[in-house]
Order: sequence, then C-alpha cells, then structure tokens
Amino acid sequence: MSIRSIAANFWSTLGCVTALSALAIAAAVYLFGLRWSGSIGLYFVVWWTVLFVVLPVGARSQAEIGEVVSGTEPGAPAVPALRERALWTTFASVIVFLMAAGLMPLSGL
Repeated sequence: MSIRSIAANFWSTLGCVTALSALAIAAAVYLFGLRWSGSIGLYFVVWWTVLFVVLPVGARSQAEIGEVVSGTEPGAPAVPALRERALWTTFASVIVFLMAAGLMPLSGL
C-alpha cells in the first residue's frame, strides 16, 4: 500500500495519522516513562514543527508550472497534496518524537 493510496481518502489518512500518533505516544509512555499529558504535548509540538519542515519539500508553485489561476498568488503551490504531507509529517514526527522521548529520561526531565 502506497502513501498516495492511503492519502486518496480523507478517512484513511485520518485513521493512519491517528493510529501512528497514538502508538508513538503510548510507546513514549510505556518505554520511556513519560506521562500521558507530557507525551501528548511533546508530540503535538514535534508534529507541528515537522509539518513546517515537510510543507515546502517538493512543492512547485503555480508560476513554476506556468499555470497561474486568476486571482491567486503566483507563488501558491500548484498541487498542495496536503493529505500526503500529513502522512509524511506523521512518519517523520514519530521518529523525531521517539528520539526526543528517549533522551528525556537521560537528561533527568
């Protein structure tokens, strides 16, 4: 199953993002001894930070493609593919979050 096939449907995208996020949070709680509230807060911050890293990757503007829609900004993405980016953000955030959660006990936090 590919990223595009999961991202083709809103509900499958939402289910995948929710399931992976819940698994990562549960792993941080049970493996690294973080509290639920702290894990959810940390994951939220990591997910949004990674989203802003993932958004511009591979994005092509309307001006680059040469098809600027009247009344829109030429620098706007031609094909935003937000569901795919949400999945890539989730995959990357799980990795970053688990690394950060693993370092928390080592630092005494």
